[in-house]
Amino acid sequence: MPNQQPGFATRAIHVGQEPDPQTGAVTVPIYPTSTYVQEELGKNKGYEYSRVSNPTRSRLEQNLAALEGGIAAPVFGSGMAAINAIATMYKAGDHVVCGNDLYGGVPRLFNQVLTGFGMEFTYVDTSDAGNVERAIRKNTRMVYVETPTNPLMSLSDIKAISQICRRKKVELVVDNTFMSPYFQQPIALGADMVVHSTTKFLNGHSDGLGGVVVCTRPEQAEKLAFLQKAAGAILSPFECWLVLRGVKTLAVRMQQHDRSGRIVADYLAKHRKVKKVFYPGLPDHPQHELAKRQMSGFGSMITFETGSVSNANKMLKKVRVCSLGESLGGVETLISHPATMTHAALGEKGRRAIGITDGMVRISVGIEDVEDILADLDQALAAI
Repeated sequence: MPNQQPGFATRAIHVGQEPDPQTGAVTVPIYPTSTYVQEELGKNKGYEYSRVSNPTRSRLEQNLAALEGGIAAPVFGSGMAAINAIATMYKAGDHVVCGNDLYGGVPRLFNQVLTGFGMEFTYVDTSDAGNVERAIRKNTRMVYVETPTNPLMSLSDIKAISQICRRKKVELVVDNTFMSPYFQQPIALGADMVVHSTTKFLNGHSDGLGGVVVCTRPEQAEKLAFLQKAAGAILSPFECWLVLRGVKTLAVRMQQHDRSGRIVADYLAKHRKVKKVFYPGLPDHPQHELAKRQMSGFGSMITFETGSVSNANKMLKKVRVCSLGESLGGVETLISHPATMTHAALGEKGRRAIGITDGMVRISVGIEDVEDILADLDQALAAI
């Protein structure tokens, strides 16, 4: 069928990744140039200076927009730079409703930087859409949610919240990093913008920082393109190329992440040393039915409770296949301690308020042989 939309894996490999027209190169070239020759005054071939635009970056932005179903996808130097760019689209006096369980760097940016410029933030449990509606004020301009959340794996009903935002004339921004566009499509569910740390699953190889904002309207794309030019927190051509390379295998990687993630979550749920497991794919997750409706897979992000910081430390000192470190979404299994790593900036009181304990461990299940991951967790948990 000539007009049929290509499948996800086909788009990941081909949209924006067409062979180079000049040489026929199958892989998108890296254009490390900083500037471009002008044919004459006021006339160029579409590129002037690489802070403004770059051919490798243009290809990546086209690719990521296609995967999320947006019209444009400006990329930035990190996930936090992308989130900061979104916030910079607003102004002093504007109010934002946020999830109360976010990656720790987000409230750090909002509370310690952007409040100094006059923006206002309210944090609510967005797993209840009613909380979002009640928190919206006359000066609210954006609702910002992660789903699933980091690290408690709580879900927000994107469709329900988007309907509230439409009625209130507020933009909904969804961080889709944990699921990737392969398993979750926030724009199709009503989101106005989608943000990712491309560092994670999109890149998939733990070798490049980056962020992207996928837009649904021309005015959003124009504002963000201006911010790329004005503030300059853009993604380098080499790191754009790394993401383009990673995205080609996104579909097969996510399938393996999901298969192994389900197995590891089930193993942890049955382990006598583990007090609780947070994973939307488990039937006892309070939003398991929403997960089945909203996502096409459950992914590989799992948080579990060991009971104390002492237990967590004993276990984490013993892992060998799993690598103790921050970040997630790589081909290797990464394991971390939210209280002292990703969410240390919240402070003990802030973590306690949202339910993050000192005994929690978060694991990003990689694509190694799952039997080896299980054996490693088994011997590490025996230390508790």
